[in-house]
Amino acid sequence: MEGKVRILLVCSAGMSTSLLMTKMQKSAQVRGINAEIMAMSSTEANKFIAKEHIDVLLLGPQVRYMKAKFEKMLSPKSIPLAVINMQDYGKMNGEKVLETALQLIKNRE
Repeated sequence: MEGKVRILLVCSAGMSTSLLMTKMQKSAQVRGINAEIMAMSSTEANKFIAKEHIDVLLLGPQVRYMKAKFEKMLSPKSIPLAVINMQDYGKMNGEKVLETALQLIKNRE
């Protein structure tokens, strides 16, 4: 992947995904991937997406009901979106979630 990969994690308050974000950043560093991984609440994410470029958006399992709303917002920009796997989220498996994000970006290209 060329350049920096920008991954946005969204949950209700941005709290639980911030721990996952840290683990994903460590995993990206170990793998030599230039990634900017951000975690925020759905309200912040709405404003952020309107102004900033992201490569992929991952929703925490607890906000999966927001998927349709974000799809509508992201589809004109062709930005992939997925709900984070419940087991990976529960175990805070940064490696697996990072892999999911990279796969979504790759499939888009």
